[in-house]
Amino acid sequence: MTEIRSETATATKQAVKDRGPERFERHAVVAAGAKVNPLLKLALEFGPLAIFFFANSYGDRLFGVASDRRIFVATGVFMVASLVALVLSRVLVGYLPRMAIVNFVVVSVFGGLTIALDDAFFIKVKPTIVNTLFGCVLLGGLYFGRSLLALVLETVLQLDEEGWRKLTLRWGLFFFVLAALNEVVWRTQTQDFWVAFKVWGVMPLTMLFALAQTPLILKHEIKPAKAAE
Repeated sequence: MTEIRSETATATKQAVKDRGPERFERHAVVAAGAKVNPLLKLALEFGPLAIFFFANSYGDRLFGVASDRRIFVATGVFMVASLVALVLSRVLVGYLPRMAIVNFVVVSVFGGLTIALDDAFFIKVKPTIVNTLFGCVLLGGLYFGRSLLALVLETVLQLDEEGWRKLTLRWGLFFFVLAALNEVVWRTQTQDFWVAFKVWGVMPLTMLFALAQTPLILKHEIKPAKAAE
C-alpha cells in the first residue's frame, strides 16, 4: 500500500511538471470553484437583481427623481452592483465565473445604451437578447456535436455524453422560453411589473427548472471509482 501511494505521488508530481504550472493552477482554481458555498453563489448572482428591484421601487424617494425616471437610476445602480458582484466573485471565490463575466458585459452595454439614449427599451429587451443568444449557442453547439453546457458546469457535474446532450438541449429550449416570456411581459405589462417579474419571477422559474433536472442528472452522473477498485 505504501509503495502504491509513493508511486501515485510521484506520478502526480511528474504530471504537474509535464503540464506546466499554468495548467496546474487552472485546475486548482476549478477545484476551488466546485467548493463554493451555495448561499454565497446565490447572493452574488441574485444580489444585483435584488438591488435593481429595490432601486426601481424606491428610486424616487432615495434619489429624489421623478417616478418615471426610476428605471434609469435603477439601471445605473444595476450596472454598479454587477461590477461589485464580479469583483467579489474574484476576491471571495478565487475565480471569475463565465456567466458572471457575460452578464456584466451585457448589463454594461445595454445599461449604457439605456442611460445614454434615455430609452428604457434597451434594458427591457436585454433579457430577450441574452436568453436568445444563450439558447442559440447551446443548440448550435449540439448541432455541431458539442455539448457546450459542460464548459460551464464541469466544476460541479460529471455526466456521460448522453447526459450532457440532453441537459444542454433542455437548457437551450428553456432559454428560448425565458426570452419569449420577457417579450410578453415587458410589452403587455407596466414597467414596475416587468422589474418585479424579472427579479421574483424569472429567478424562481430558473431554480425550479434546475431542480426538475435532478432525475436526469442522477441517471447520467458518472460516479467516481471506489478506492478499493
